[in-house]
Amino acid sequence: MGLFIGRERERGEFRPFLKKKTASLIICQGRRRIGKSTFIRECAAEANHFLSFEGLPPREHIGRREQLEAFAERLAGQTKAPKVTLESWPQAFKLLASLLPSSGSTVLLLDEISWMAIGEPDFAGHFKTSWDNLFSQRPRLIVVLCGSVSSWIQKNILNNTGFVGRCSWQFRLQPLPLSACNEFWKGKTVNVAEKLKVLCVTGGVPRYLEEIDPAQTAEQNIERLCFRRGWPLFNEFEQIFHDIFTRKAETYREIVSTLVDGPRSISEISKVLRRGRGGTLTEAMDDLESAGFLSQDVAFNPVTGKNRPRTLRHRISDNYLRFYLKYIAPVAEQVRRGLYRRAPLEGFHAWDSIVGLQFENLVLDNLDVILDTLGLAHVPILNAGPYFQAQTARRPGCQIDLLLRTKQSLYVLEVKFKKRIDPSIVAEVSKKIESLEGVSGLSIRRGLIYQGELDPELERSDYFDYLVPAEQLLMP
Repeated sequence: MGLFIGRERERGEFRPFLKKKTASLIICQGRRRIGKSTFIRECAAEANHFLSFEGLPPREHIGRREQLEAFAERLAGQTKAPKVTLESWPQAFKLLASLLPSSGSTVLLLDEISWMAIGEPDFAGHFKTSWDNLFSQRPRLIVVLCGSVSSWIQKNILNNTGFVGRCSWQFRLQPLPLSACNEFWKGKTVNVAEKLKVLCVTGGVPRYLEEIDPAQTAEQNIERLCFRRGWPLFNEFEQIFHDIFTRKAETYREIVSTLVDGPRSISEISKVLRRGRGGTLTEAMDDLESAGFLSQDVAFNPVTGKNRPRTLRHRISDNYLRFYLKYIAPVAEQVRRGLYRRAPLEGFHAWDSIVGLQFENLVLDNLDVILDTLGLAHVPILNAGPYFQAQTARRPGCQIDLLLRTKQSLYVLEVKFKKRIDPSIVAEVSKKIESLEGVSGLSIRRGLIYQGELDPELERSDYFDYLVPAEQLLMP
C-alpha cells in the first residue's frame, strides 16, 4: 500500500467495527489532503472486502447524471456486474446493496460525499432511506461517509434529525503529530531546525510531506514545491479552495487574508472587510473552521476557568494556508512567467513573526506531547489554550502563547522560534504574569518551548521551571 505513517490511535478505534456482527455507519471528516481516504483504505486492509466510490469534483456541467454515471462505472469495475445506466440515487443504492459480498467483513467508502450529492437536493434523504432499509440490514458491513466539505456533512448528516442514533462513530482526522512527521526523514541525518522550517510550511499534512526530498535542504524543498510552476504547493491553494468552497472561494480567501499576521476577533475581521459581522460572515467563519483552515481561541478566567466569550478570536491553524497567502500569492505571477528568483527564508518580509506563528500552530497541534513533557499526562487539565487579555483602564493587556490550568496551578508557556533566545525573554514573560488578574492563590509555573540557541545566561538564570527544546516534540 506504499508509505503509511502514524494514525495508530485512530486505527485502534476503527478496528473493533471490523469485528462487529451488525452494520456500522461511520463519519470521517478532515482537511483536504489530510489522508482520509488513505486512512480508510489502510483500515480496510484488515477487512475481507473493500469497495469505494468518490464524487466527481465540482466543475461546470457536472450534475446528478454525471455523478451517477461515474458511480455506475466504478460499481462495474469493482464487481462482476455489467455497467448499467442509473436514473436515480435510490436505484444506485439498491443496486449497490444487491452486489455487496454475502459473507465476511466489508468496508464501503463513499468518499467526497458532498460532491456525489451535486445536482440532487435530497441526496441525504435517499441515502438515509437506503441505510435504514438496505445497508443497516447487512451483517458486518461498515459504511464510511467521508468528505472535505464538512459544512455539508454537518448540515445534511450530523445535524439531520433523520440520522439521529444511526452513526456509530464520528471523527475528524487531524494533522499528523510531530513525532509521526519526523518519520518522513527516517534514516537521514537532518537537524531539527531544517525539519521545523519544512513543517512551518506544510504542517502535519501527509500529502505535502510525501513530496519532501530528505536529501535536499529545507530551503531547497520549499523553493521547489512552493515557487515553481507545476509543483504541488504552488497550485494547491487555488485548487482546494475551489473544490471545497466553489463560488464562495474568492470571498473566503478575502476572509482568511485578514488573519495572515495573527488572530483577530470577528469584529476586527468585519471592520477590515467592511462587512456586517453576523449572517454570511459568521457562516463563512464556521465553514473555514470546519474545513480545517481556522481555529477559534477563547480565553478563560485564570481563577474560575470560565470562558470569556468576548475574547474569542479566530486564528489560521493551517500552516500551508498562511505561507501561501503571505509569500506565494504575492509572487505567483512572477513564478508563472519564470521571473521569480529564490530568496532565503530569513529574507522574507516579517519572516521572524510568521515563523513564530507557524511554530505556535505546531505546538498547539501537539498538546498531548507538551503535557507528557511537563509531567501532566495524568493530571486533570481544566483549561488549555492561547490566552488573551484586553487592556482596560484597570488592567494591562497581555497575550500568552499557551496557558494551562490545573486545580492548583497555572502553567505559563512561552513559544519561541529564533536563532538565539536572549535573557530579555525573562522580563517579557514576567510582565505577562504580572498582568494576570487575581491569580495570587495559584501556583504559577513557567515554561519555554523553543527552537534556537539559548543564551547561557538564560540557562543559568533558572527562571523557567521547564525548558522544552523542539527536538523533544519530534521524539516518538
